[in-house]
Parts: sequence; C-alpha cells; structure tokens
Amino acid sequence: MTFTVDIHHHILPDFFWRATNEADNPVGGITPPPWSAAAALSFLDDAGIDVAVTSISTPGVHTGDDAAARALARRCNEFSAELVKDHPGRFAGFACLPLPDVDGALLELSYALDELNLDGVVLFSNAGGVYLGDRRLWPLFEELQRRRAVVFVHPNASPDPSAHRLGLPDSLIDFTADTTRAIAQLHYSNTFARTGDVKYIFSHAGGTVPYLAGRFGIVDDMGIIPGGDDRPSAAETFRHLYFDTALSWSDPVLTMLRSVVGLDRVVFGSDYPYLRRDLAVGCRRHIENSAVLSDSERASILGLTAAELIPRLAPAARDGSVR
Repeated sequence: MTFTVDIHHHILPDFFWRATNEADNPVGGITPPPWSAAAALSFLDDAGIDVAVTSISTPGVHTGDDAAARALARRCNEFSAELVKDHPGRFAGFACLPLPDVDGALLELSYALDELNLDGVVLFSNAGGVYLGDRRLWPLFEELQRRRAVVFVHPNASPDPSAHRLGLPDSLIDFTADTTRAIAQLHYSNTFARTGDVKYIFSHAGGTVPYLAGRFGIVDDMGIIPGGDDRPSAAETFRHLYFDTALSWSDPVLTMLRSVVGLDRVVFGSDYPYLRRDLAVGCRRHIENSAVLSDSERASILGLTAAELIPRLAPAARDGSVR
C-alpha cells in the first residue's frame, strides 16, 4: 500500500475542548466524537495511513485572554510532543500559537520548535478578526521566514456576524471562504513575497482559491491593488503553496488542482475526527484508486510530498511504510 501521511489530522484533548468549545454549540457547527490517542491510532490503521501530523482545530487557543491563551498553547504543544514521543513513527505535530498575541506567539514558537522539536506550526485564517496578512503579525512572519518553517493554515469562522445567520454550519461555506480571505490578504499584503522560504500548507484545497484563480489573475492584470511591483502574480504564488485534500478529494477538485497549482503541491488530509469515520477512511481509498491520477501523482499526494516538507518523515517514506 502506498506510503501515506495525513497532514490534516486533529487532536482534541479534553482540556483543549473544554477551554474552547461549548458542547451544544461547537465552533464550525459539527461536534466530533470524543478524541483519544487509541481512537486516532485505530483510525490510522483502518484507513491505511502511516503517519498523522497533528494539529488542534478551531478556534485555536485564544478566546480573549492573552495569559490563558499562552498557558493553553503551552499545554497543547507539550501534549503533542508527548504523543510523538509515545508513538514514534505514527505521529508528527504542528505547534499552536496564541495569536493575535504576537509576543506570546514568538515565545511559544521558540519553545515548541527548539525545545519540543515539533515539526511546524498551525495558524488560523483569522484570530479574533485579525487575518494572517495583517501588519500587526509581521514580526511573527519574519521569524517564520528566518526559520524556513512549515506553516499549516486552518480556517476559522468569520468574525462577521452576518456570516453566521444562515442556519448553516460554518464548515459548509464559511470555512472555505475564510481560507480564501487569508490567502488573498497574505498575497496582496506581500506577506507571501516577503516569506518565500516558508512552506505554507492550506486546508481544504485552499478554500475557494482554485475556483477563483482566474479572478485573481484579472485583479492582477488590472493592477488595482497597490504593491504589485513587489510581488509575483497570484498564479505564480499559488504554485509555491501547498494544498491539502481534506473534504476536497473528488476527481474534479484533483483535476482543478493539477491545473492551478500542480499535483506535486498537493498533500493528503483527512480532517479526522470531524469527518465521519467511514468517509475519512474512504477518502484515502479514493485517492489510491482515482483514475485521474498517475501512479507518481498518487504517491506524491499520499505521502512523498509531505515527507519532503517534514524531515522526521523522510526515513519512513524511504522504507515505504512504518505500519
């Protein structure tokens, strides 16, 4: 079976869930089943996944208090590091940061990468309404560039109350829209242009970006957003980003990704445990069997590109499997 890395795989320890979600009103509108390491390992085995790269999920760790967010980020990151230590070869981990507290984020970034040896960071499309391209976050992005870090970007709910009045779960429409907002601001604020050594991975095939790529091109051609001389075109930028397949594994989406970004920039993600288990197992199987993919594209998506991004995974990729 093809070596497989699940790069969009959530851990939801009880202390994180209690601090950030209401049981009857979860962020995003979907309540996942209770999380445990044993359940996660069982899923990986059933789905034929060798390694999961873990991250916390929405809304991140900051719910309004900087000190509480710093403490929760530290606890989550130490938990992630212990999970990797307890199950070597099955887990890697993205650290969380207490944005929009930039000073706290810089401190936690150093601890998580230098002391805990985690494999990159998870950032959310917005933190309390502050989007990733915001000027206030530039010190963090300068440090991420210095470190040539891997940055996994996950959506958050829009800060606009009107986006939540449709009676629909945020995960249906708004999460993909918020990822698109973040990518647009990162591009047009020239943050991508200034951080060319950061390896960005965007959830859910980049939200609506593949479909809207032509519109980005028109905006570029019209030159209506300042700073165009200091950044590549959107089309060039997209081909330097990475996109995961979580909830985005159908053949039409894969074909669109081939056209817009190239399938060598696509990595597998399951969105465990939010996606119903049978669907999460089946999404890997679909990519394994998809008629629109060549064998080399399939191997790249399922695990080889992720192993290039995360050095911890390279030996397992060479061996072909750790299971």
